[in-house]
Amino acid sequence: MPHLTPAHTRARHRHWGRDLAEVAALFTAMAAADFVADLVNHGPDGRVLLATSSVGLLAAAGFHTWWSRRHSHAPPAPAPAEPVAGGTETVLWRLRTTVRDTPGSLGAVCTALAHSRIDIITLQTHPLAEGTVDEFLLRAPAALPAAALVLTVADAGGTDTWLERADAHDLVDAPTRMLTLATRTALDAAELPLALRELFGRCAITSTPGAYSGSDADTLEPTVMRLCDPSGGTITVRRDHLPFTPTEFARARALVELDARLGVRMPARRDVLTLPEGNEITMRRASPEDLPAALAMHARCSPATLTARYHGPAGDTDRYLDHLLSPRFGRSIAVETASGKLVALGHLLWDGDENEVALIVEDEWQRRGIGAALLRRLVELAADAGRAAVYAVTQSANTGMVATMRELGLPLDYQVEDGTLVITATLPSATAADSSSALLPWVAGRRP
Repeated sequence: MPHLTPAHTRARHRHWGRDLAEVAALFTAMAAADFVADLVNHGPDGRVLLATSSVGLLAAAGFHTWWSRRHSHAPPAPAPAEPVAGGTETVLWRLRTTVRDTPGSLGAVCTALAHSRIDIITLQTHPLAEGTVDEFLLRAPAALPAAALVLTVADAGGTDTWLERADAHDLVDAPTRMLTLATRTALDAAELPLALRELFGRCAITSTPGAYSGSDADTLEPTVMRLCDPSGGTITVRRDHLPFTPTEFARARALVELDARLGVRMPARRDVLTLPEGNEITMRRASPEDLPAALAMHARCSPATLTARYHGPAGDTDRYLDHLLSPRFGRSIAVETASGKLVALGHLLWDGDENEVALIVEDEWQRRGIGAALLRRLVELAADAGRAAVYAVTQSANTGMVATMRELGLPLDYQVEDGTLVITATLPSATAADSSSALLPWVAGRRP
């Protein structure tokens, strides 16, 4: 059934009104002709009346012809401007809907959005075996409810509609976003999980150790994709609120393939700090190649230091460090002396949507400001990755860690349970980082 727009309705009303006026004019002309004929047959001066009526009819016909041509070829009158709801205030939305793979299906959705005063900023299409998933970035009046927006799309033929608020970061088009993520991945192997998370938005990413089995073993399920990690094991991406499309699967595989071709890489940044007593230390990114030096440092640490760091016996330190130094599980910072001796390690660990920070400083180098410098650098890395908060798990009696967290100058939350203290620091960009990932409850189900 064709969609009847307000403009089409007004045009149809004008069309029928003009036809009725022409029919009425025709009957009037016939009545006038009959009256003139009676006058000619019975009137005193028939010739004068006949000539006069002929001139009048010719004038009326000419006027009718001029009037019809003027209004039939003139452009239709513009529709009256409708004020945008809520004044000039607008909001950004990301909307995804499935339409039939037939001509005009996408056009019907776009037309319906336009009639609701909604501006389409960007549009991406994800072909499926049956139908097409269309993803829009929309600018809509702030007063337009989310439910009304979903209903508008559903009435135009969209099914399985999903909607969430967007922000200025979503204004980047898809090719530019992919190139940016590829550049980040190319510069740092640890960026791959973060790039995947930014690509897919609100999702959970986990890494499972194991042997690399090649890209042919990659699998895609409706809400889960598994990608073979070039560093070994499997990267699992899960997004329960929105199924993945084959197009998204192809993009993820392209990032993983780029990571595999570039091999092991690490940023070359090195920060040199001068301690209060005058000694210089260097902070740099740590990698699995630092495992022997890290094990040697742990061997020099006292049992009390190891217990404070690992909250219990540290007999499996080699297994812990192999995991901690992997770029797939987070980022690690190594601290070296001027002679190249590794004396401290800091870890920023990805824990789903949360981020844990952990420090260990060799006994001989404690209380010299190394822990505070390490923690500040880890917080910078978390902020650069768009994370909202970081937390540290320690013993409630570890006053040194509490003092180090307080030196950050950030809002802190303390939770104590069974002698274990969890300190959470909220990062300054938390509000901006979370604004685009707040899923609203406007998800339309499948319609028949």
